[in-house]
Amino acid sequence: MNKPTRVNHPPPVPVPADNHPVVAPIYQTVKFEFESVEETVRNLRGERPGFHYMRASNPTTRQLELTLASLQDRDDCLATASGVNVIAQTLLGLTKQGDHVLCFIESYGPTRQIIRRLLGRFGVTHTMLSIEDLAGIEQALSTTSTRLVVFESPTNPVTKIADIAAITRLARRHGAQTVMDNTFAGFHQHGEYEIDYFLHSLTKYASGAGDVMGGAVIARAALLRTLRTEFSVLGGVLDPHAAFLIQRGLRTYFVRYREQSACALAIAQRLAAHPAVARVHYPGLASHPQHELARRQMREFGTIVSFDLRGGAEAGRRFTEALGLFAKAASLGSTESLVMAPQMLKPRDLTAEQLAVSAVTEGTVRLSIGLEDPKDLLEDIGRGLAAAEA
Repeated sequence: MNKPTRVNHPPPVPVPADNHPVVAPIYQTVKFEFESVEETVRNLRGERPGFHYMRASNPTTRQLELTLASLQDRDDCLATASGVNVIAQTLLGLTKQGDHVLCFIESYGPTRQIIRRLLGRFGVTHTMLSIEDLAGIEQALSTTSTRLVVFESPTNPVTKIADIAAITRLARRHGAQTVMDNTFAGFHQHGEYEIDYFLHSLTKYASGAGDVMGGAVIARAALLRTLRTEFSVLGGVLDPHAAFLIQRGLRTYFVRYREQSACALAIAQRLAAHPAVARVHYPGLASHPQHELARRQMREFGTIVSFDLRGGAEAGRRFTEALGLFAKAASLGSTESLVMAPQMLKPRDLTAEQLAVSAVTEGTVRLSIGLEDPKDLLEDIGRGLAAAEA
């Protein structure tokens, strides 16, 4: 071969069958080939295993998907480019014109927007209730044929706890499927419940480093079979290098989640005892209105601590700007601690009545607890509270 040809057809380096890499390689390639047209066609028909085009699947991404599925006690998973992307693709793939979706005021803002604006443009209707309104959920499901019940637990940002057993029971009784954003709880929690589709932002706890985005829907293989074609056509594929970084992050997932949750509880307890704080939203506290429900459903209570300052939005701003160890940034679940001031949290798509139901107040602050030393974080929060009272 001449040199211009050689650089496009480098020599293969086969790895012997009994010589395994300890860390799987990154398959940073869009295309795969078989040795014959016949085998290529067999693969495209689903008659033999293998890979053809990265938008459909890739070995690196597939390893991540299988790992995530096993953590959530399911057998299949589809990974996408971001958490919001997997919400949008899943809801688009599962609904059609004339369908009805039951959703909740306390949901993640982009989830509400996807249901109310995007699906609404395609003729999908919705009912939006409080996640605590079980009587309303039963009434809505019994009076309106519903395709999906879309919810999360703990909720963002004030960590309300959904009664998962009750919601799934009502949904199945009335022929609706359940879609649960399980990002706050993590991959090791809630898998024992009869959830049809689990959604996760891989940007958060899976990665852990805050340097890569991804999303995943996890379910039984039979359910994901109906979504696989839609996901491939919509094209929100996770890049294999991002998949590799997320898979690497999962190696420390359990250590991080447990350590950060323990620190979050200590911080919640300190906040609850401070006179500048009107209310702390953390399901690990006995004062949380759904603490007993959280104890039944969860192994750890998570790494998010939200609280309401008596001084309102201005106190929240002073608190946030006085912190030295918390980055003023969105997201959660990474090794560094983060803070969102009231000005960064207030939902803009809710009515005054819905805002009251959401429990987000003028003084609500959200903390995402990282892996810094707990004593340092507590000292930093002390400085913030002093500034809030000034």
